Parts: sequence; C-alpha cells; structure tokens
Amino acid sequence: MPSAVTRIPAAPAAEAEAHFAAEFTFETDCWDVHEAMGQGADFVLLDVRGPALFAAGHVPGAINLPHGKIIASKMAQWPEGTLFVTYCAGPHCNGAARGALRLAQLGRPVKIMAGGITGWLDEGFALETSGPAGLASISGG
Repeated sequence: MPSAVTRIPAAPAAEAEAHFAAEFTFETDCWDVHEAMGQGADFVLLDVRGPALFAAGHVPGAINLPHGKIIASKMAQWPEGTLFVTYCAGPHCNGAARGALRLAQLGRPVKIMAGGITGWLDEGFALETSGPAGLASISGG
C-alpha cells in the first residue's frame, strides 16, 4: 500500500526541473542575500514591516518601507530596472508577498527573501538596530 508521499506520483523530471527553476525567479534565500550584501548588493533590500519592528532589529543594509507605503512616488528614486528584494518577519508572515505584489504592480522587478527575519536568525546572522525614528527608513510621501 503506497504512503501519502508516494500515492500521488512525482512529476516527470522535465516538469520538476521547470518548476524548481522557476522558483528562483521569485525568491532568494537569506544566505545569498547575506553574501551579496557583503559584496556590495546589486539590488535594494526592503524590510516591509512597520518602523517599530524595523528599529528593533533588521537585516543590515535594509531599507524600511512598509508594504502599504510602496507607491510609485517613493519608488521613483530608483532606476526602473532596479531589483527589489522584500522580507518580513518570516514564514508565518505574508508581508513580503504583499510588498512584492505592490512592486510587481508598479512594474518593478522583485523577489522575496525566503524565511525573512526568522530565516536570517536561523542562519546565525546578526540583526542591526536603529533609533526610535528608524534612521534607515524612507520617509516622505
């Protein structure tokens, strides 16, 4: 008797390859972001949580822009082809997807950093803090 794992057969190899390859066009992971940030990132890392959570601890080099505030006028400071990588608290949070959706709706290239803050900490990477005003935040409207 087949198990719950084998009851539904795996996709043919070519379909599995296409599926898994496509995932990398939508997301990256904490390790790759950490490495890229240390080498001078070729993307903009957006922490899409609120300013208080950002101030309490965020990925070094990230900019705070809550997902609800991602609008064309704020994105205009970056060239059109700039890649954005969004993250939120972690797998239990959909803020990164909300931010990514807003960026995509604005025609901006975007990926999600899988795992968010939870994944970052799980990898053993440190967070950075900012003052109560969220000094690394984007302000204005």
